[in-house]
Amino acid sequence: MNATKRYDGVRVDKTSIGKQFYSSIIYPTIDPDPNDIYTMVYESDRLDLLAYKYYGDVRYWWIIAQANSLGKGSLYVTTDSRVRIPKNIDKIISDYETLNKNR
Repeated sequence: MNATKRYDGVRVDKTSIGKQFYSSIIYPTIDPDPNDIYTMVYESDRLDLLAYKYYGDVRYWWIIAQANSLGKGSLYVTTDSRVRIPKNIDKIISDYETLNKNR
């Protein structure tokens, strides 16, 4: 599994002197849904690994982070905490694409 895949699809911009950086992203609000899964976090869990486990793709780490107000610069989750795994990812991804379409 390649950890850099989490940046796939993020636009890369350049400064006036040619230095590259990732463009800012707007994440959608993810409201609770009756079909969401709740799970406990174990010591070895990270947002990208949870995304792979539940969605089959490490790039969707941000869905779990956004739904739980996590991930402020880290993929690690506090051990023994409970996290919500949203199930309606098609809508969430559609909202994400709409918000970031013309950025």
